[in-house]
Amino acid sequence: MLEIQNLSKTFPLGRKQRAQTGKTEVTAVDALTLSVSGGEVFGLLGANGAGKTTTLRMLATMLAPTSGTATVGGCDIVTQSADVRRQTGLLFGGDTGLYDRLTAFENIQYFARLNDIEDSVSSARIKRLAEVFRFTEYLERGAGKLSKGTRQKVSFARAIIHDPALMLFDEPTLGLDVTAKKEAEDFILSCRDNGKTIVLSDHTLSVVERLCTRIGILDKGKLLAVGTIGELCAANGCDTLEQVFFKLAGVRNEE
Repeated sequence: MLEIQNLSKTFPLGRKQRAQTGKTEVTAVDALTLSVSGGEVFGLLGANGAGKTTTLRMLATMLAPTSGTATVGGCDIVTQSADVRRQTGLLFGGDTGLYDRLTAFENIQYFARLNDIEDSVSSARIKRLAEVFRFTEYLERGAGKLSKGTRQKVSFARAIIHDPALMLFDEPTLGLDVTAKKEAEDFILSCRDNGKTIVLSDHTLSVVERLCTRIGILDKGKLLAVGTIGELCAANGCDTLEQVFFKLAGVRNEE
């Protein structure tokens, strides 16, 4: 479903940074190559600045790669970006991007319309997702009056209203309480069971351990290792995922 080939992204440095480092650019993602199949939750682990969010933004066609490419369902993220967006759902934790003057229902329906979904179809999906995430009573309330946790639930629903084949989640449970986190995690697992392809970036190791089929560890834009938790532990002589992460990335990942 998702094929990534030598995907790279560099950003130019400002004058002060150029003077300090002697470099003109910084590499955020460095020749990333991997495959993710349907029915798989692939976890991206890395410290801040490792390249996780930049990778997700490129896959979502929000950023153009400097070199390399990726395909989603056979569609190229550079030359067939519109087709990729129709197959992709994206959620960044803590950055809801909701329109405060619209109700929760209207926010979700607006994005359904952008994906050419008829109102009768989207209305039924919105009601179902509101039941799953337990915000039915807030559907007609203005987004600007919703709590942080409810706004995140609405954003979650908005990201998947078009039933995408590929779901890109960057800390999707950020801002949710314990119950809402469990609901979101259960929903992600149900999507996996229904054959969806999911790429998940999260700093909370327990979330990654519960949800991810395989894990990739990034450091300074490079993919250091890929495998199941068992494979990563065995290959690195470790007992836990935290030990593997600390050994490879050189940073202790704390919840």
